[in-house]
Amino acid sequence: MKKDLLTMSKKELTRLEIIQRLEEKLLNQKEAGEMLGISTRQIRRLQNNYKKEGTAGIISKRRGHPSNNQLDPQIKKKAIDLLHSQYADFGPTLACEKLLERNSLKLSKESVRQIMISEGLWKPRNRKRPQIHQMRPRRASVGELVQIDGSPHNWFEDRGPRCNALVYVDDASGQLMELFFTPEETTVGYFAATRNYLSRYGLPKAFYSDKNSIFRVNIKGALSGTGMTQFGRAMRQLGVEVICANTPQAKGRVERMNLTLQDRLVKELRLNNISDIQSANVFALTFIADFNRRFAVQPKSKKDAHRPLLFSHQELDQIFSHHETRIISKNLTLQYDNVIYQIQTSRPSYALRKAQVTVCEDADGNISILYKGKPLDYSTFHRQPRQAEVVQSKHINSSLDKQPSRPSANHPWRNYGHHLDGKPFKSPS
Repeated sequence: MKKDLLTMSKKELTRLEIIQRLEEKLLNQKEAGEMLGISTRQIRRLQNNYKKEGTAGIISKRRGHPSNNQLDPQIKKKAIDLLHSQYADFGPTLACEKLLERNSLKLSKESVRQIMISEGLWKPRNRKRPQIHQMRPRRASVGELVQIDGSPHNWFEDRGPRCNALVYVDDASGQLMELFFTPEETTVGYFAATRNYLSRYGLPKAFYSDKNSIFRVNIKGALSGTGMTQFGRAMRQLGVEVICANTPQAKGRVERMNLTLQDRLVKELRLNNISDIQSANVFALTFIADFNRRFAVQPKSKKDAHRPLLFSHQELDQIFSHHETRIISKNLTLQYDNVIYQIQTSRPSYALRKAQVTVCEDADGNISILYKGKPLDYSTFHRQPRQAEVVQSKHINSSLDKQPSRPSANHPWRNYGHHLDGKPFKSPS
């Protein structure tokens, strides 16, 4: 009689050896369980199977049978079709979310990942050796520290122009607090985004940014100006501290948020057929709510560090405008952006001569002139453009070949350090 050939794995051979020693009374059930890493109840089951079926009782009964948890072939085929047609460039996590939300296909992230790998839609990454960095603990309360940054990117892919997203992230909870699209990263854009933030949450304790010239004067030894940028001046008026990070890694939370948004948000904008800045800013509120529901963490403290915004709408208009100082002439005029402004006042003219005033220009180009915090009435005189010069035909060549005048040899300008190679400039004789 031909004996049946049994195929066993190394694990099953080890179990067979332990069960045989158990049958020979060389081990007790507890010792056998500890050696195999299973419970004594499982040891008794294996021992009973061995007594009934011999060596075959140790072999797994699942061998050669399909898994009870395998994916339904029809669902798998439908998922593959959708992944190729709609989510080909999505990551497994985001693709899993969209299959459930938009197509009512409930699959695990690992199932979607394995399908994408087998279909060539996702390349598994080798796990990098972890680098050890000194971690800064999160702040305890929401509103203590808000990291801000601009992220230039093709947010609308080829459907719209390249633009910039201004991102505000709370340090304590990791919440996405503000998302504002703007053509460029400018002071005007940050003014609009910050005003949106303040209207929803109130005044935070501090903003944490990079050393962009919007937030910090980077010219060493600057002799003019107040030493603060327009954004810094506005935050000082509001009582919000601005802190600049020395390196991008120092504000890693918002830097990582930018990378996440450049993946997830781009695809969300595509799925919702959004291709312009105005529509994106409307959609941003919906995206923020869904994003925070998924990824925000619970802060250590339940206390909200935001302070109430006790400024009127008119006061905020003045704070979030471009400010420049001017000195009123003896004729009660001043010049700003090639426009002459004539101050209108009923008080004696000498009261405002040589007075320092602040010219405020908002995002719409509206001008207000403040003296000691109060607006002044004025009228404007636009400087006329220079008209074309009338030149006789015989003087055309001399007019075109006209050389700029040079200062005289003893002109004070020559003592101001304008020289070449460390030597004073000498005019040709």
